[in-house]
Amino acid sequence: MAERLLIAGGGIGGLAAGFAAAQAGWDVQLFERAPAFTEVGAGVQLGPNVTRILNEWGLSDALKEVAAFPEALHARSVTSGAVLSTLPLGAAMQARYGAPYVSVHRADLHALLLQAAQNQGVVLQTNTTVLKAEQALEGVTVHAQCGAMHPRYSGQALVVADGVWSPLRQQLLQDGPPTYSGHLAYRALVPQAQLPQHLRTQDATVWMGALAHVVVYPVRGGDFLNVVYLVEAHADGVDAEAIKSWTAHKTAAQTQQDLHTALRDACTPLRALIDACHGLGAWHLWPLCARPPMQGAFQQAQGRMALLGDAAHPMLPYLAQGAGMAIEDAAELGAQLTQCTSTQVPQRLAAYAQARWQRNARVQARAMRNGRIFHATGPLRWGRDLGLRLAGARLMDTPWLYGDNC
Repeated sequence: MAERLLIAGGGIGGLAAGFAAAQAGWDVQLFERAPAFTEVGAGVQLGPNVTRILNEWGLSDALKEVAAFPEALHARSVTSGAVLSTLPLGAAMQARYGAPYVSVHRADLHALLLQAAQNQGVVLQTNTTVLKAEQALEGVTVHAQCGAMHPRYSGQALVVADGVWSPLRQQLLQDGPPTYSGHLAYRALVPQAQLPQHLRTQDATVWMGALAHVVVYPVRGGDFLNVVYLVEAHADGVDAEAIKSWTAHKTAAQTQQDLHTALRDACTPLRALIDACHGLGAWHLWPLCARPPMQGAFQQAQGRMALLGDAAHPMLPYLAQGAGMAIEDAAELGAQLTQCTSTQVPQRLAAYAQARWQRNARVQARAMRNGRIFHATGPLRWGRDLGLRLAGARLMDTPWLYGDNC
């Protein structure tokens, strides 16, 4: 009889973990608090470190059906519009790292993993909130709520994948909620066919300004353009929950005015793109909340409970690796659970944590550093632009992240 793994959370990380564990021979039961499996947000960028895993899982054909494959990543100045540097993607990235760089709608990636998990036999249970978990020598029990019912479920291990606001993390680590980073993201998703021809693109671009930047890349096979404007909007003394409430009540007109004000010094092509997005769909405003880089393996697993994805290491999006690190976590978890007996679970989860926490911490720290670079002002901004012009492709590439020895 196979061992049983319980998973709290049906997002990208939870579904990836369920798929990987089922492939490793475990019976997997996954609980999602929402009434249906859906995913919010817009675009996701997946580097070769992630697409390599999806290829190994046999999901490359499914990914090709929904993803876009940009040929280049351009770094441009918000104010002048000048191209500061270009990193070749496409065939160059495939040749260097053995896997492609893709951009995909978050919902499409989620649907792909959902289908893969179902095909692998993962038991998916919606409208079920895991309230708390109890560990014992021989296993773990979760207390759940499903409507008016309060069932209990038992297994040999529990994966906590219930996101950045994870209540199960609090029970395990008691380290408080995530904090508001001081950064806001305005996201828009627009059909390329409805944009003027000169604004359409199949490449990725990051426009760097002062205390703000804009990221643009294709999704859904290139039919849609994902546009994200990220700005520093500090609110000292305001906690993350209050920021969530404040941004939720912003009107479309207020959001549009915020963008016009923030981009008043932007070059004509960028302002034209933002203006076009105003007329094609609502902007969605997201406060970015995060935690400091991980401090040890104890933050990734304890006993028979493992943390995964944003529940373990929420990060700013400035390295485009939030979903990627969750999928990497899942792949390592699956490797550790292969031919694992119940008595070996604590040891294997400890090995999982040891294998993952330092890399996750490095990505968290580098994402924070990239935010400071993307938003540089004064002499630092001048030095950034000069460095990109002189050695941009080398500076923009990240072999330590994309390489197959990660």
